[in-house]
Amino acid sequence: MHIPIIFENEDFLAVNKPVGLGMHQRAHNSRDGICQLIQSQTKLDQLYLVHRLDTPTSGCLLLAKHKDAARAVNAKFESHQIVKYYLAISDKKPSKKQGKVIGMMAKSRSGSYKLLPKSNKTDTASTMQATSPAITYFFNDYIDGTGRIFYIKPLSGKTHQIRVALKSLGSPILGDIRYKGAKAERLYLHSHKLSFEYMGQTISLSCLPETDSIFTSDVLSMIKQPESLNWPSSSRRYEDIIDEQSTKDAFGANGVLQDQDIQS
Repeated sequence: MHIPIIFENEDFLAVNKPVGLGMHQRAHNSRDGICQLIQSQTKLDQLYLVHRLDTPTSGCLLLAKHKDAARAVNAKFESHQIVKYYLAISDKKPSKKQGKVIGMMAKSRSGSYKLLPKSNKTDTASTMQATSPAITYFFNDYIDGTGRIFYIKPLSGKTHQIRVALKSLGSPILGDIRYKGAKAERLYLHSHKLSFEYMGQTISLSCLPETDSIFTSDVLSMIKQPESLNWPSSSRRYEDIIDEQSTKDAFGANGVLQDQDIQS
């Protein structure tokens, strides 16, 4: 398998990860993971994962070539300094056209995750600060013959965060059987863009999904540049949004805020 390389310098390498490829080789599966495959393809001795994508998710995946670069970018992911955009397709209309989903997450059954209900109104601020909620911003457009395309900007990086967020909106991702999505040839979730500052430079990565029966060339030609959408001001940090939200008592019955107004 040849994996498309979309960026490379002396510190990093980025690829367009194919659907169905895991991060590492598993003991019960003889198929190599993406690290082993890229090392073999590039003849590099070592690569370091600095973030992860679910096996059925495609798109931008960044790897470091040495430990110093890995430590530096890991710290940026942990402190929410990496700007991330995803694309997703759903055949269901969401409860809101645009907004944000905020909620605490926990493991559920059989490897799934869920949004936790809020325990009580007086405990909102302390609970959110202590447990680091998942924060997911989104826009969506209707594409005739395809369904809803979502432009997603997660400010945190929880396992299955986007998949759970879209399910909470009533729009599970196409192909996401785990979260009640309609059956399809793949999970229609794609890591579209990543950008961050490193050693005084801005590194920007971008790739589109491989074409298929849903991500057709016509659909891909209609995808908007996510930076052009009216996201919250880039000066607003993850921590600022938590501080702002902790002053509101705006949670729904399941403890999840779905806020339509995301203008800066």
